[in-house]
Amino acid sequence: MTRVTAVTLLESAQYQDDAAATFAAVAAQVAAIVPQARIEHIGASSIPGAVSKGDLDICVLVPPQDHAPGVAALEAAGCSAKADTLRAPDLCMLLWPGATMDVALQVVACGSPFECFLHFRDDLRADSALVAEYNRLKQRFASEGMDRYREEKARFITQVLRAAGKPLAAE
Repeated sequence: MTRVTAVTLLESAQYQDDAAATFAAVAAQVAAIVPQARIEHIGASSIPGAVSKGDLDICVLVPPQDHAPGVAALEAAGCSAKADTLRAPDLCMLLWPGATMDVALQVVACGSPFECFLHFRDDLRADSALVAEYNRLKQRFASEGMDRYREEKARFITQVLRAAGKPLAAE
């Protein structure tokens, strides 16, 4: 029998100040490595009031022709590819080394469908009712393990983006 490990969630007051400080520090370092990048704080830690696992997601937007060189520069600086994630010509997920919390970089080619990370963040920042709904969903599925938790989050994100008429990465 497979044991399901529950996802531990933190309230925003427990992690968002640390996430904001970590974002500022990491963003400055990423900007020095990939100077042509636009660096954006994304994920739950960028949304006021959102519950989270306490990690940090950063979107590193680069011109399409700079995507592969940008990824290579970040890997040379010590980042490693995030296991079991999609890797495409316009998306690469990397782990940032040495931070006090888990930091994932989503290296995205500008103009690609993977800009959906920004659209979702902006939609939730603009609507506290969506944040409350997202929090309830996360809390409901946290006890069912990471796979189910991610599946339900993905379904919610798709629903929000479709309702707003925003492009989805999967389409």
